[in-house]
Amino acid sequence: MKALVLSSSALVLLLGALPMSTPAAPVPAVAPAAPIAARVLVIGHRGASALRPEHTLASYAVAIADGADFVEPDLVSTKDGVLVVRHENEIGGTTDVASHPEFAARRTTKVVDGETITGWFTEDFILAELKTLRARERLADIRKANTAYDGQFTVPTFEEMIEFVAAEASARHRVIGLIPEIKHATYFHGIGLPMEDKLLAMLAAHAYTRTAPVEIQSFEVGNLRYLHGKLGKSHPNIRLLQLMDAPDKHPADDASLTYGAMMTPAGLKTVAAYADAIGPSTRSIIPLTKDGRLAPVAPLVHDAHAAGLEVHPYTFRPENHFLAADFRDAGGDAARNEAGSVAEIRAYLATGIDAFFTDDPALGRKALDAH
Repeated sequence: MKALVLSSSALVLLLGALPMSTPAAPVPAVAPAAPIAARVLVIGHRGASALRPEHTLASYAVAIADGADFVEPDLVSTKDGVLVVRHENEIGGTTDVASHPEFAARRTTKVVDGETITGWFTEDFILAELKTLRARERLADIRKANTAYDGQFTVPTFEEMIEFVAAEASARHRVIGLIPEIKHATYFHGIGLPMEDKLLAMLAAHAYTRTAPVEIQSFEVGNLRYLHGKLGKSHPNIRLLQLMDAPDKHPADDASLTYGAMMTPAGLKTVAAYADAIGPSTRSIIPLTKDGRLAPVAPLVHDAHAAGLEVHPYTFRPENHFLAADFRDAGGDAARNEAGSVAEIRAYLATGIDAFFTDDPALGRKALDAH
């Protein structure tokens, strides 16, 4: 266990203690935890969302071109039961729906997973209506360059995304995995739009996803247990990932269970009965101190590996705003800091993670290749 408890100062030394304006030196061979995966994978979080508006085919195209092993679609449902790719069912921040007067009356307030939200929701639109909207950059204040693409791209269906990835895989002569997340499963069940069986049917309907690697993820537990029972051992290309939020929070389908309890050795053994991997936040692996610097490494990777679970943390982002203070430069909060992002990823690679989500797969690939 001692090898896991690295201080922030030790991690800086591990990275060469170089200023962030220059690329960090290769990580020396120390004695960190080792991944249990055959190879560490780069996951394009919502595509390459640092470079294009998230969850657009353009974002996935950049992610694949930049070396992502997997690309991630978040799935929500339309009113007519079609799976579409959006981070949330509320789409006021990721589309131009507010500028469509014909949909002004659709603006409403709902309670989703205990949170009161006002806006426009995918489940109030049929697909044909949703297709009249155009995607917008969600983090416009930080990713100003991405706003140049506002209005250029439609909201893709999951089927369109599968077909696009299959075509890219064929053209590039390499397999590209999909890692779909089922969003707000209990909520969608409650309004008569469950997504689990539709997702499995869609995967089965396409030749590519019958054999390509697929990892289904969720912050909830019940739907993953259900999928585990449905899949059995007859779908070896499909794995399950239990996402985990902050330790004091709980899955939307089980108020008696906290993610903190799920991250204990006993909790992880329970997760391993139905999932293949966990997806915690990066800060559950290396927390931050009060001044925003890296704290000692937590035992989560070690404990998960002991339970037979891979660890796929989220999310590495290249702007100073998202980086630990150890890796920020003087460019300002919204500035893109490539060297700092690469250095931060490499600090986490040293803990033995098996894959990682990044908004910029090119930087993830650079960090991994150097590591």
